[in-house]
Amino acid sequence: MDETDQGLLAEVRDDESEQVAGGRRLKRKTYERELHKLQVQLSYLQTWVRETGARIVVLFEGRDAAGKGGTIKAITERVSPRVFRVAALPAPSDREKTQLYLQRYLAHFPAAGEVVIFDRSWYNRAGVETVMGFCSEAERQRFFALCPSFERVITGSGIRLVKFWLEVGRHEQRRRFEARIHDPLRQWKLSPMDIESYRRWYDYSRARDAMLAATDTEDLPWHVVRSDDKRRARLNCIAHLLHLIPYEEREAEPVDLPKRSKKNAYDDTLRNRRFVPELY
Repeated sequence: MDETDQGLLAEVRDDESEQVAGGRRLKRKTYERELHKLQVQLSYLQTWVRETGARIVVLFEGRDAAGKGGTIKAITERVSPRVFRVAALPAPSDREKTQLYLQRYLAHFPAAGEVVIFDRSWYNRAGVETVMGFCSEAERQRFFALCPSFERVITGSGIRLVKFWLEVGRHEQRRRFEARIHDPLRQWKLSPMDIESYRRWYDYSRARDAMLAATDTEDLPWHVVRSDDKRRARLNCIAHLLHLIPYEEREAEPVDLPKRSKKNAYDDTLRNRRFVPELY
């Protein structure tokens, strides 16, 4: 085992033994076993969505390093990207800045038989735009006034809307940021905006509180997921998503592979082609 493998193994051991708020981190084997069960259910949900023409929007919000990306990956890694689409919009272009604020998000909404997952959403206005001064207080208050009505229009059209907030603690966020700083495989996740968000912890807390006060309603609730333990957060989030959607378990039709036809058979072995060197 080389130094890299030893380092990765040590990281896994540290991750599994580290304490988090409320107890120990979930062991990897337990996590993988439970995740497999939930991903089977997601495949049933996928079949149900296709067959019924359901339209579902799931949005994820939370502080930087709250675990949104890992949770979305756990949801989507075993289903079809044609059914489960991820919308992670970049900063608006100069043209988009002149549009209605919600306009660019509507372009990504689902057609029949689709689930669209927003990795951050129109709630940027209540979070990063507010904290970083990218919108005025008047624009924020207008957003709060219009957002519940906008979302009722969405659900009134037959789209199911599910809103998740991933809640990470101060100490865990710091640990994750430090891990990104020292791990070349994760340094790409750090941006100047992330570092500034770390400094402005309490500003983000106030923005979160105002957002929940204005938009957490009985008919359009926020579902808050504790995410200090990423594995538990992913499992809890997927399980709750499945609980919220009245899908049915539908087994796929059995498939029998046909015999290969030998008509027009020939020696189709590739020769004298540029094969990739087999280094492994």
